[in-house]
Amino acid sequence: MGKFVKITLSILSVMMFAAVSAQPLDGPTVTWTSHYESLGDGEYEIVLTGKMKSGWHTYDLDSGYSSTTVEFEPDESVQFDGTPYTLNEPVRNGDVGEFHDKIVIGQKVRPAGGSATVKGTVTWMSCRGTECGMPETWDFSVDVGETSAVTVAAAETDAAPVKSSAPFDWTLVVEAILWGFAALLTPCVFPMVPMTVSFFMKGSANKAAGRMKALTYGLFIVALYTVPIAVIILVTRLVGGNTVTADIFNWLATHWLPNIVFFIVFMVFAASFFGAFEITLPSSLVNKSDRNSDRGGLVGIFFMALTLVLVSFSCTGPIVGSVLIKSTAGEFWQPIITMLAFSIAFALPFTLFALFPSLLKSLPKSGGWLNSVKVVLGFIEVALGFKFLSVADQTYHWGLLDREVYLAIWIVCFSLLGLYLLGKLRFAHDSEVQYVSVTRLGLAIAVFAFVVYMIPGMFGAPLKALSGYLPPIHTQDFVLTRDAGTVPAASSAVEKVKYGDVLHLPHGLEGYFDLGQGIAAAERENKPLFIDITGHGCVNCREMEARVWSDEQVQRILREEYVIVALYTDDKMRVAESDWVTTEAGDELKTLGRINSYIARTRFGVNAQPNYIIAASDGRQLLPARGYDLSVDGFVDFLNEGIKAFNASR
Repeated sequence: MGKFVKITLSILSVMMFAAVSAQPLDGPTVTWTSHYESLGDGEYEIVLTGKMKSGWHTYDLDSGYSSTTVEFEPDESVQFDGTPYTLNEPVRNGDVGEFHDKIVIGQKVRPAGGSATVKGTVTWMSCRGTECGMPETWDFSVDVGETSAVTVAAAETDAAPVKSSAPFDWTLVVEAILWGFAALLTPCVFPMVPMTVSFFMKGSANKAAGRMKALTYGLFIVALYTVPIAVIILVTRLVGGNTVTADIFNWLATHWLPNIVFFIVFMVFAASFFGAFEITLPSSLVNKSDRNSDRGGLVGIFFMALTLVLVSFSCTGPIVGSVLIKSTAGEFWQPIITMLAFSIAFALPFTLFALFPSLLKSLPKSGGWLNSVKVVLGFIEVALGFKFLSVADQTYHWGLLDREVYLAIWIVCFSLLGLYLLGKLRFAHDSEVQYVSVTRLGLAIAVFAFVVYMIPGMFGAPLKALSGYLPPIHTQDFVLTRDAGTVPAASSAVEKVKYGDVLHLPHGLEGYFDLGQGIAAAERENKPLFIDITGHGCVNCREMEARVWSDEQVQRILREEYVIVALYTDDKMRVAESDWVTTEAGDELKTLGRINSYIARTRFGVNAQPNYIIAASDGRQLLPARGYDLSVDGFVDFLNEGIKAFNASR
């Protein structure tokens, strides 16, 4: 087994090194992607999007010798309506137009037979300061037409999911590595740290065996993330399908059953940490484990890794969802290597945490400091375990854990933790605290400072630092501040908002929760659509709303320039029969979350939360989706670019 693990880890290391080092030193200055959109009446718009390397810029279609050009291969089956044009505005440098971030080029076409493959070449020249490169080219091929378009029953207009023909993107691999490390700090992953420490605290007294078990734990985590994705992609490729259902991931993240199970598991672990009982196997199983230690140990480690992977899905969903979408676009190795990179980075800290208890075993057990560590972890388990109960409460609208109730639990929990650190509380297996050490005092100060920070939240303070953990503020009954976003302005809607009695937008914003109703409102008001792909259990959605949507400029643009539609992809509300959606496979979607998830995947080509879509008043997507990004300036630019694209499309 040891040799197998070493060989496997060596292979993973080689693949990881290849993943991050295979990018050529002198790659193209602009990376291009292509997709198409339906304009109705048999007309389509091909969209070519080029993203520049940092520091480089390229030129407009009419900039003389340095112009960017698009040449289409002659094809009798396609009628080209006009010539290529840019969909975003260049920066003017005299008479020359420059693009410093990205260039988006459009071309209207009419396939004679309803569908066609359009091929062509983009030629451009890029400059950086006074340095200009040689002309570069990119060949593209876009399948356009009704045979690959998807019509969603919940909306009134045709739209096709994004079809990308991008080259292998190694920057996504680097991004996946960074997300893998950052995932440790998310509220649904961090609680697994104490569970990991506790699980491996009773590891083998043999240091080599302890290290091997920890490495095996990391290997299982990598395999549980990467192998299922690889199998899904392989099966999809073999059967020739063009969609991958993500319902199982959504179910694990938001269904009441797994969330209640996880909540109970965390409470049981907390009770064990407090000394109520010891989590041990029955003696018969222990004796059997002694006779088959290798097999029994591996089974336990595997299920510990499986628990971690399942629990983490509600926070690691954005990267997993993006990978799943890529697998539907005909790419094979990109999503597999991306998931491998993510899972290795994600597993590394937990592997180290698994190694740490084996080191503790060799230290002298002076006093009850080990038990104190377990008790502190128990308080943390209680606090963070309520996140899972909150997810189920939000998705099913039970109304059990309103924001002030959740905060009250946390305030009491961390207050008791502070008293414990000061020696004012003792549990069954604790040693008496003769004096308060500097370390305990420092921790107690930090804990009580955190409690003081939370108290204003009971009266409606936004508590932005905890936005991902807390229930949305509209669930709070008592609010002093209007800024918290629970006091809406006078409604200007001319009709009752579907599902508006249970669903709400943050910061008092007005909008809709049904795409068809939002499209009708946008056409009435002649405004673009801002479509928020969100979810009750989406931690990053709440953080975006607290840190980005709270900005005054963002709110002004959303209120004045857009019609907002929030599509909750995890809501379990059963909708009226007239709103049911039937998929191409004949499945009837009857709950709001499943319908919205289907719309997000098939209409907009996204399968993660949050994602933000700018669309025309007829529901036609105008810009590539924007995901989780806490840059307020970037979000403002995204909204302004959407307004420009909407005005240009009219």
